[in-house]
Amino acid sequence: MSKEITNANIEKFAQDFAESAKSNAIANTVAHNGIDASSRNLGADIAMTPNFSVEIQTGDVANQKQSGRCWMFAALNTMRHPLQDKFELKGFELSQNYTNFWDKFEKSNFFLENVIETANLPLGDRKVDFLMATPQQDGGQWDMLCALIEKYGLVPKSVMPETYNSSRSSELNATLNTKLRQDAVELRQLVADDKSADEIATAKEAMLDDVYRILVFTLGEPPVKFDWEYTDNNHQYHIERDLTPKSFYDKYVGMDLENYLSMINSPTDDKPYNHVYTVDLLGNVVGGRQVRHMNLKIDDFKALAVKQLQAGETVWFGSDVGKSSDRKEGIMATDVYQKDDLLGVDLSLTKAQRLDYGESLMTHAMVLTGVDLVDGKPTKWKVENSWGEKAGNFKGYFIMSDAWFDEYVYQVVINKKFLSEEQLQVIAAEKDKPTVLKPWDPMGALAL
Repeated sequence: MSKEITNANIEKFAQDFAESAKSNAIANTVAHNGIDASSRNLGADIAMTPNFSVEIQTGDVANQKQSGRCWMFAALNTMRHPLQDKFELKGFELSQNYTNFWDKFEKSNFFLENVIETANLPLGDRKVDFLMATPQQDGGQWDMLCALIEKYGLVPKSVMPETYNSSRSSELNATLNTKLRQDAVELRQLVADDKSADEIATAKEAMLDDVYRILVFTLGEPPVKFDWEYTDNNHQYHIERDLTPKSFYDKYVGMDLENYLSMINSPTDDKPYNHVYTVDLLGNVVGGRQVRHMNLKIDDFKALAVKQLQAGETVWFGSDVGKSSDRKEGIMATDVYQKDDLLGVDLSLTKAQRLDYGESLMTHAMVLTGVDLVDGKPTKWKVENSWGEKAGNFKGYFIMSDAWFDEYVYQVVINKKFLSEEQLQVIAAEKDKPTVLKPWDPMGALAL
């Protein structure tokens, strides 16, 4: 039976507060400065010095501005790093707007296909509600970008630059989602009216024609062929004519995306380690690469990231960037705030508890570009963010403590050459039959 709060309860709570000698002083500082500033720990700044025993120089950081495309920026950063070195290009970026265009187009089709697939489920069904909550958005995961590149290739940023709507995506997202929900009404009605598959397909094609037009108006039209001009670091002019997005990718990037696999660390009871998982309703390209994750223990998970960095290759990773993070200083550390001590409460949860109870999930993707090893063990990590050079005190780079990695990093993308033979055998055996997680599982969260 429920029990109401009584006056006696309140009197006791007030007396408990009054009996603490520090209560008024703490109340004053928190009221004037907020919880984070009042609990900020100077010791975290001292520990997070920008020195690393393993470090890859990657140049200037990019800026996703007011959009949720960190997963694209992070992935394209890992691809531009070797390209910059090989062709001696300073400040070079791949076009995030090009992948953004095709992502939104493919996500629209992915949504419409799922609307048709679930049309016989009633409104109010959890799966239908999940679809309608966000028909499409900016966020994504590594495998989703691979699906786009495998189908559409890449282009330099100079060939398809940013627009107002790519850098400030809220208006486009709101408009496109209204259109897609309207389309969902029509598609569900067509299924309810027992229309033929051909009639439904014709209606969907007209809907995609509208989506394409909206995207061209807001993002520009993606190039089919282009000439690429650039001047290298030695002031030498170059021009490459009649490139296609796929031929550009093959010649200038050339990563075999099949070799790059997603590893996760999810210490929850529903995901035994050393198995492969996918997530229902997660993806963008219908018929394209499926999102797949192999769940590893934290030590194995972290060791793979170290190996890849030691080999001179940066690492795409997904984390909950807002937790124990000081954006102004560019520090991510579990002790950056001491809220428990300030407020006199226990706020501790295990990583599994945070995932199970909705306290944490992947929210942001970045790139590991360095690690500091002491006696072979990581103590802190260098992180390339995509919030521009003004974020943090290190020209857009962040410093992450190893303890923060343990608690809030959920995904790393690793070249399979660094995996053990046992890990590769599991991936091969479960590639076509991964365990399917619910659409709302935290491992299906999209990085923004």
